[in-house]
Amino acid sequence: MMARLQLWTTGILVAIAVSISLAVAEDSGLSVVGAETQHPAEIVKKESHPILFRRKRAWLWNSIYVEEERSYDVPLKIGKLRSDKPVTVKSFELEGEGANTIFTVDENGDLYVKRTLDREEKSEYHLTAKMYDGNHKLIEDDGEFVVQVYDINDNAPVFPGTYNGSINERSPIGSKVAQVKATDADDPTTANGDLRYSLIQDYSAFQINDVTGEITCRVNTLDRETRSQYVVVVKAQDLRGRDTGSTATTSVTINVEDINDNIASFTRRTYELQVPENHRLNEKIDTLELEDRDEKQNKQPRFTIPSDTFYIKLSRNNDGDVMLKKELDYETKNSYSFTVQVRENLANLRFPADNVNSAVTTAQVNIKVLDVDEPPSFTQPIYHFTVEEERMVTNIGAVTAIDPDEPKKRIRYSILDGNCPIIINPTTGQLSTREKLDRELEATHVFQVKAQEEPNGLESFVKVNITVKDINDNKPELSVDEIFICENDHVGTVIGTLRATDKDDQPASFTFSLNNESSNFSIRDYGNNTADLVVKMGPFSMDDPQDYSVDVRISDGGRPVLTSVTKLAIKSCRCDANRIITQCKASPVTMGVSVQALIAILLCILTILVIVILFVMRKRYQKDSLVSMKHSGEIHEQLVTYDEEGGGEMDTNGYDVSILSSACHDGSLLRRPDHHPHPSLYARVTKNPQPTACKGDMAVMIEVKKGEADHDRDGFPYDTLHIYGYEGPESLAGSLSSLDSSSTGSNLDYDFLNDWGPRFRSLAELYGVDGPEYYHQY
Repeated sequence: MMARLQLWTTGILVAIAVSISLAVAEDSGLSVVGAETQHPAEIVKKESHPILFRRKRAWLWNSIYVEEERSYDVPLKIGKLRSDKPVTVKSFELEGEGANTIFTVDENGDLYVKRTLDREEKSEYHLTAKMYDGNHKLIEDDGEFVVQVYDINDNAPVFPGTYNGSINERSPIGSKVAQVKATDADDPTTANGDLRYSLIQDYSAFQINDVTGEITCRVNTLDRETRSQYVVVVKAQDLRGRDTGSTATTSVTINVEDINDNIASFTRRTYELQVPENHRLNEKIDTLELEDRDEKQNKQPRFTIPSDTFYIKLSRNNDGDVMLKKELDYETKNSYSFTVQVRENLANLRFPADNVNSAVTTAQVNIKVLDVDEPPSFTQPIYHFTVEEERMVTNIGAVTAIDPDEPKKRIRYSILDGNCPIIINPTTGQLSTREKLDRELEATHVFQVKAQEEPNGLESFVKVNITVKDINDNKPELSVDEIFICENDHVGTVIGTLRATDKDDQPASFTFSLNNESSNFSIRDYGNNTADLVVKMGPFSMDDPQDYSVDVRISDGGRPVLTSVTKLAIKSCRCDANRIITQCKASPVTMGVSVQALIAILLCILTILVIVILFVMRKRYQKDSLVSMKHSGEIHEQLVTYDEEGGGEMDTNGYDVSILSSACHDGSLLRRPDHHPHPSLYARVTKNPQPTACKGDMAVMIEVKKGEADHDRDGFPYDTLHIYGYEGPESLAGSLSSLDSSSTGSNLDYDFLNDWGPRFRSLAELYGVDGPEYYHQY
């Protein structure tokens, strides 16, 4: 408030001085043209200001200033427009920024401001003036002038926000931490906008440049482990920092960054570790923990370990992981002891580490190996053997494994691949061939052998590689392009080149010759595994019905020497002078079928033949079965009811059993293996009104037929009794149905049914008595 009051007082004094000077100038008729004038406010502050008036034509100007933030009840005169031209009656017009709204002029040329101005909103206004005479005739045109708004200290400094800074611990004095900057809307060319910076609290660790706002370090002993963060308050003040100036504050958070200024230290002086003897290589056994006050990224230990069995690797927390470098064996050595040393690279540190006197940099490590049951160990990581092909070998070699533990257990060997042509002795591990090997089919056999502690202990595996050694067991094969002769070929003409191939791996030295002497051709062997077929005698003719061929004999020169003979056909052709074929004799058509195709065809033929034979035999068997049934004289009686309704109890004519009686006396109802009844059985049967029963034979006959039906797989199913073998119009017995029979009139005596057994006794009682007696009995 004091500063604002002082500023208003200064403004009032300046305005009074300006008014007095203008009045004196008008009364005296003097005008200051082209001379320097001073800003009224700057007269008080004793500072110069550039010329702000100009002359155009006959216009006479004074500098015009207006104070900002001043309120007006009535328009305030701020200047006067004048011209050196003598005009009695004149008028003025304003144009430009704020003309006739902010600024006005009267008929005397007095310039007024009508409202409060803000320099921060607009610091100067550009106007033009025109002067007219009494007849409104333009006298002066476009006189330009500027109205400047001079500043007062009405704005306080402003910070954009809070700040963050950082600095490494133990940084040297003067190291930059951060820089702050405030803004002031007042005129920066005056003290109103000229800022100064300072720290409110007196921190001995930091300082600030009062003009630039740069914060720097005052000490070189910052320690993150002691204090990792500072918060300082910065003040900005205008009027060049005078107490009457306006102020603003902000906070700056300063983080002290870590550096490697502490030595890693063991947490213990002795470490007792245990590890099983089957621990895997390059895997962690345990961790040697370290203490380091620095952050993780600056925890950089380096270990020294005097051991060729173990090594130390940095963990995720930069501690020391003890790792296994070589395999352990409890039976060989069951404990290890060594001293581990740790150090850090502090070469860039300008002074000793903070804990140089308290750090534990050496530790004793004692490792105890624990005994475990280990699987068998093979004497070699992989076994290689060689076997000669086409031989049964009983002693290829032995695979050996031992039990590393005590006591030693017996080992049992086996081969995992069940189709392997190699077998192994389960006790000794001796390898031998199951079958002869063929190098041309498979040159190498690879399989795995399992060794297991007896009876069902631990097991291990090893790879066995057997290479089949080649012998000369394949005959050479002729390799030649199509060969032809021309009618005009002369003696000595080469008609083809012979080559040979061999499936064996051994280097071959082929020799070519004719197996049978030829009168027309000969072979010229060059001794380099090639030979030429040469015309021995000509000429030749396509009209000759003879087909030409030679038997080529090839020897491979191996041990033993193998030879082959191949029949080579030679075409007869007609050629031009350059031995280019123009026409050839038609060769006899030959059809070549491979062995595999031939075997397949034969198998198909045999299969079809067997199917046909079985079909024919089945048909014949069924036919014989029907014939035997026809000749057996069997009579099938229908003992089940038809769908139609019968005659009831009085129907005694429904069944004529005289046929059964005749058959019984004849003996043909009983099938015997050596007896075949004559097919005219029914022709010989006659109805007998008083048949004589053959006691018990019917029951025996039914049991025999039932047994035959049960054991006959190919016959018809006789499990029901409604099947007829021979019933129809040709049967002398006729139909057994009761549809055409009457209740009376039967002249048959059925008493003989009593002699057939208890099963027929009811039938005999039904048909063997008269009706009244029957009803009387029942």
